[in-house]
Amino acid sequence: MASAVRFVQKVSATPGFARVAPYVFPALDRAVHRLTRGKVLLSAQLLPGVVLTSTGARSGLPRRTPLACMPEDGGRGWILVGSNFGRPGHPAWSHNLLAHPDAEISWKGRDIPVTARLLAGEERAAAWQAVLAFWPPYAAYQARVDREIRVFRLVRR
Repeated sequence: MASAVRFVQKVSATPGFARVAPYVFPALDRAVHRLTRGKVLLSAQLLPGVVLTSTGARSGLPRRTPLACMPEDGGRGWILVGSNFGRPGHPAWSHNLLAHPDAEISWKGRDIPVTARLLAGEERAAAWQAVLAFWPPYAAYQARVDREIRVFRLVRR
């Protein structure tokens, strides 16, 4: 299993993966999550994952996005990384959380109301180091972009 994880980490750090993954994996995750009534998230087989329901920054409509996460405090908090697979722009869901920090996540089949906070300074630096230890390919994503990748902490409301 460890060698499989290392292989996936190596592949996910490539520019080719960044071009394809944003179109394939979220669609698959949403479909499987819907079909299993929130019990299965494909990407969570490698990394813990949530389905984030945020309010659209411009539209005001609910937006559902499957995302990898780093759980904290035994599932009482989560770190989300706006890597956008190492592509230039910030992901739409991060704009949504900045505009409307109150959101909801589906975590292990349960819907949980959360509040998101963009991390900055030393708090972001500490979270970033933890995230890199958790999933090293984030370093490759950051190296490919000029922007600072956004890191959010979600806590239960």
